[in-house]
Amino acid sequence: MNTHISQEYGGLGLGVLDGCIITEELAFGCTGINTAIEANNLAEAPLIVAGSPELKKKYLGRMTEEPLMASYCGNEWVINGQKMWITNAGHANWYFVLAKTDSNASTGKAFTGFVVEKGTPGLSIGRKEINMGQRASDTRAVTFEDVVIPDANRVGDVGKGFKIAMAAFDITRPLIGAGALGLGRRALSEASKYANERKTMGKPIIEHQAVSFMLADMAIGYEASKTLVYRAAYEIDQKRSNTYYASIAKAFASEFANKAATDAVQIFGGNGFNTEYPVEKLMRDAKIFQIYEGTSQIQRLVISRYINEKFVQ
Repeated sequence: MNTHISQEYGGLGLGVLDGCIITEELAFGCTGINTAIEANNLAEAPLIVAGSPELKKKYLGRMTEEPLMASYCGNEWVINGQKMWITNAGHANWYFVLAKTDSNASTGKAFTGFVVEKGTPGLSIGRKEINMGQRASDTRAVTFEDVVIPDANRVGDVGKGFKIAMAAFDITRPLIGAGALGLGRRALSEASKYANERKTMGKPIIEHQAVSFMLADMAIGYEASKTLVYRAAYEIDQKRSNTYYASIAKAFASEFANKAATDAVQIFGGNGFNTEYPVEKLMRDAKIFQIYEGTSQIQRLVISRYINEKFVQ
């Protein structure tokens, strides 16, 4: 959809907050489809942050055409290497690659970003992986064997790739949080409808306190997650540092989505464990939100580095 690519390069020029609103609605329908669309953003973000005008025109401009898609690859390799779990790898026309260019430097100075075209000699794509959830998303391994990356396709300065990738996460983590938000809202919607229809002891189960309290907790989680995601998106749209807020939003919304999906299955009872009902898919789809674009543990590591700045007076 490429809503955040500037109008100069053929996009709509919308902000991250606008993207979060769209992402939530897509994820409400299917997070696998949403992930397939959202993966483009992770490849585009480094170019938006640090790409030269020539690279932006060449690659971001192409992203606004049909049916081009992009994918993100990050790994510690120099010319040769393999990266697993790359979304859209089988459909991408170009890849953002984070390559280790100085094995003696610290992490912050060891990597450089590049754009690699599909079909470059030495580049090969693996089979589509069958994952636990989000099966509508195309996930594959990408292998690089003596791949030559021209300097013209370098993104930013040599040794600045890691910082560029981290800056890209400031854009994309609120969007991942919004995807989790959509899934959690879908779980709440399905569970609420079922709780009104299913009756025990002569009344809908929503009238039983045990069930109604579970739904209330899901509503609390949704509203809190939405506020955090919107705050993180608003900060980056205002050109302010949002790393702290982005990690909180991603971690909290991801865990809300998992709890909401699990509780929805519980409210459905035995039916929730059956593939004829929608909530088992939500439970399978939710787990990846705690893993990709930085695990929940990585988000806590990022957040912990801001504790003294934020709370020690």
